[in-house]
Amino acid sequence: MTFSPVSDTVLNQFRQIIGEAFVLISPHEDFARYASDETEDLKFFPEVVLKPANAEQIAEIVQLCHQNFIPVTPRGAGTGLSGGALPVHQGVVISTERLNKILEIDERNLQATVEPGVINEVFQLAVQEKGLFYPPDPASKGSCFLGGNLAESSGGPKAVKYGVTKDYVLNLQVVLPTGELIWTGANVLKNATGYNLTQLMIGSEGTLGIITKIVFRLIPFPTKNLLLRVPFYSAEEACAAVSHIFRTGLVPSGLEFMEREAIEWASRYLNIETELPEGIEAHLLIELDGNDLDTLYKEAEQLYELLQNYSIGEILLADNEAQKAELWKLRRNASNAVRYNSVYKEEDTVVPRAELPKLLHGVKEIGRRYGFKSVCYGHAGDGNLHVNIVKADMTDHDWNHKLTDGIKELFELCVKLGGTISGEHGIGLVQKPYIGIALGETQLNLMRGIKNVFDPHGIMNPGKIF
Repeated sequence: MTFSPVSDTVLNQFRQIIGEAFVLISPHEDFARYASDETEDLKFFPEVVLKPANAEQIAEIVQLCHQNFIPVTPRGAGTGLSGGALPVHQGVVISTERLNKILEIDERNLQATVEPGVINEVFQLAVQEKGLFYPPDPASKGSCFLGGNLAESSGGPKAVKYGVTKDYVLNLQVVLPTGELIWTGANVLKNATGYNLTQLMIGSEGTLGIITKIVFRLIPFPTKNLLLRVPFYSAEEACAAVSHIFRTGLVPSGLEFMEREAIEWASRYLNIETELPEGIEAHLLIELDGNDLDTLYKEAEQLYELLQNYSIGEILLADNEAQKAELWKLRRNASNAVRYNSVYKEEDTVVPRAELPKLLHGVKEIGRRYGFKSVCYGHAGDGNLHVNIVKADMTDHDWNHKLTDGIKELFELCVKLGGTISGEHGIGLVQKPYIGIALGETQLNLMRGIKNVFDPHGIMNPGKIF
């Protein structure tokens, strides 16, 4: 596909559509931040950054780009970890930051209509004030946009009990790559009317269109919760306990794994003192929630009894909100702590939860053979392990050449165990070379065909996934 640069004529048309103040070109002081996201240290500069205010303006912009073969990269908050918001073919970045309104919270129908630039946590708190709950809560919930969450079908700790982003979306307003504006479904809980375009858009990583409005379903907010921190003398035993917990019939609202180094690094990064006795290799962070505290304490007792089958230290039951917040803060900042400590690559592996011990063992064994160190944590209840490969003492040559073979083996192991190469971060740019490990050519050709139907000129977020 051959793309065209943004001409002065088209640039002036952009200014007429959204106003000169919202058209950014170099050397504008804010321009550089749109060249990167949270993926490693990659930088790709667009020709122009546009900040439209509504769906109609986005439709006009995209129609112009379609007509002139100009690549378009949709962008939310820039918190992604797969390079999905990087303008690898330059062109236009369309930022959704001005589309940041909660348009309606419909308490009668347990629904809400929002724009894509609303921050996840802002939305969660707004519905919580009305006794309602939107569960998907990525680690970056305090800064990430809901539109970006949809682009990757983000999860988070609550996904183990409540599901991921895709499970809460009823309907979408979308600007197609041709500039047409459509709704993908209806604001109903059941819909068997044709193909499910709503779910097709979710997780499509901005390659099929730009989401401009979202209709979410909500559920009642659970008013009580308990949080336990369980130290294990064996990290593989911690992983094995995860499947055991679910086999008893317990369904935690959060079940997170952190190996020792992740805990130590996060503690230093946040300047928090964390008790970590000699020999402890990992922690499980287990949350139970509901509306009856007596029931939760009974479930906690079941957990205590089950965990006696493992070599564990003293279990901490967080006894106040401040202590709970500190424990969650440690877990949510693990990625930031790794980034602060070293050059790294984060791989978003996922396997059936009973296979977690084999995955963790395989990660360490592959690391020994290829000479890399890994710091692991993640949503153990979902089988979703974030493997942070840190450069440490690796030479630049091994980091840039030998490591790719190690990552390939890691992904092959995931697939062999019945899993896949990304649970919630997406494929984007950096995982693109490995997608053939998880998907065959028949599946990829089907996806390419869908892409071509939606985007005949190939302008929408080019260079991603395929």
